[in-house]
Amino acid sequence: MTEIFFALPPDFLLLDLAGPAEAFRIARKMGASDIALHFISQDPQVVSSVGLGLAGVEALPRELPEGALVVVAGALRDGGEQSEISSAALCGWLARTFDPAKHKLVSICSGALLAARAGVLDGRCCTTHHSLTTELARLAPSARVVENRIFVEDGPVLTSAGIMAGVDLALHLVADIAGDRIAMNVAREMVVYMRRSGEDAQLSPWLAYRNHLHPAVHRVQDIIAHDPARHWPVASLAARVNVSSRHLTRLFHDQAGISIVAYQQGLRVALAKKELRAGHTVDNAALAAGFESARSLRRLWSRFEEGTPGELRGNS
Repeated sequence: MTEIFFALPPDFLLLDLAGPAEAFRIARKMGASDIALHFISQDPQVVSSVGLGLAGVEALPRELPEGALVVVAGALRDGGEQSEISSAALCGWLARTFDPAKHKLVSICSGALLAARAGVLDGRCCTTHHSLTTELARLAPSARVVENRIFVEDGPVLTSAGIMAGVDLALHLVADIAGDRIAMNVAREMVVYMRRSGEDAQLSPWLAYRNHLHPAVHRVQDIIAHDPARHWPVASLAARVNVSSRHLTRLFHDQAGISIVAYQQGLRVALAKKELRAGHTVDNAALAAGFESARSLRRLWSRFEEGTPGELRGNS
């Protein structure tokens, strides 16, 4: 069970909560049933940036379960003395309770400033909204503040830029928790792009070429991704989405930026890579991924991966 605690300061930015929380809710609906959401604050009723109050918010827990993920939302910064008292209490709780060996911390937008005040960004690489990076550097002088980034991941601490970057970070976390396919489906449900930061691993081939909104092309990509080892004639795919072969070929390239054949080849190489890491021979990995032979796999490998299939198997 992945327990996610949204820590809400006074005057929290509503989208810092709603966007990521919806991403996790949709992921749960799509099969990630082991996600549990909690909404916590110093005050039993907390008011958002737009004046909408939330009642029934849980108290800050004395301790967090192992494996918990704490999401610190950003907030308005002119809430007055009472808001500052509550924010200070939240920072104190975070400093006492968060254990980087047991938990993950996520900050959204100005939530990084609260994390900095709690001391949890010390020595970490981090980011925040572009207008706040100077202040973040002042609050966490031993941190390495990075500008112009959607989000930054440094071990168990993840920080993001402005409001909508919280959705990007949530999708990244959904991929970690439930897998790339569920994350991809959540992004499509929310009608947003799957974006990754520069320091993350290269975009998964299962998520690549999905930054479009054309339903027929997504449907074809879903069909191929479900069974990339299978031979998929363009005519067969076109019939599935009720267009001509010629139109599908042009549409796929225009929307996805790659040909249907190259798209499937990339997925086949990724599938073969998985087989090799599991200890299978190059010949068996090639056949399992739909290649006619190991030679066919080797011929395409360099288009998508570094080194050779044999080197990967030897290092696994």
